[in-house]
Amino acid sequence: MAASFAIVHHFKGATTEQYENALRVVHPDGGRGLPAGQLYHAAGTTEDGFVVIATFDSEASWNKFRDETLLPGLGSLENGPPEPPVETAVHLVNVISA
Repeated sequence: MAASFAIVHHFKGATTEQYENALRVVHPDGGRGLPAGQLYHAAGTTEDGFVVIATFDSEASWNKFRDETLLPGLGSLENGPPEPPVETAVHLVNVISA
């Protein structure tokens, strides 16, 4: 199934270490796998923090991951991002990949 929903999270003030700590908690296999419904995950540094871009097969898959895994996982971290992310939801109309 093609991706139909994407989420962009901008964690202002976050470091690569904080991102990696969060990833190990909220993704399967200690951060090496993708959760159910997630098709793509990319992340990197910005001038003022860290950005995560993820695509999902549906908005429902995103909501389930967010509510059951991401938010509880971020809440349990001792050295996670310093504040909640600025979130941009994207209802995809086109996806092109190599």
